[in-house]
Amino acid sequence: MPYPRSALVSLDATPWYHVISRCVRRAFLCGEDLATGRNFEHRRSWIVERMEQLAGVFAVDVAAYAVMSNHFHQVVRIDAERAQEWPQDEVLRRWTQLYTGPELVQQYLRDGEAGLSSAQLAAVQGWAETYRARLGDLADGDGVCGSESDSGAAGDRSGGFRVYLDCRATAGSGHA
Repeated sequence: MPYPRSALVSLDATPWYHVISRCVRRAFLCGEDLATGRNFEHRRSWIVERMEQLAGVFAVDVAAYAVMSNHFHQVVRIDAERAQEWPQDEVLRRWTQLYTGPELVQQYLRDGEAGLSSAQLAAVQGWAETYRARLGDLADGDGVCGSESDSGAAGDRSGGFRVYLDCRATAGSGHA
């Protein structure tokens, strides 16, 4: 039985992870499906573009990746300290590139503090701190490896993590 990411990711141990996300039930991510004759190669660029977009939003560096016919691999370095350095407005701007966010956050980004009560500003600050934690962590399911709906591929997905204790481990692992 797979373990939840929160049980596998420990930034205290290492920031380096090998992330695997794969399709199940014979679904094809990209390439040619020999069983049906359908070609899904156009999805490969979508996956790469999505990885680049997510790396630009989250505090995660993609060291290497490979997009295969029914799965992809990433070697990522999580930089939680980078997320801690971002100002509140930067955190909110990054988060709302992917998610709508509450109306109050949208209003704050549009109009600034003008017209917001201290209680509303405190709520915005609370959301920003929640988003900050999530932007610097893969444990909750977000991040460069994406969420269940990010692949654009048919079928359910499953995945896994391999922990690298330092960057030298990626060179000899055969998984980079």
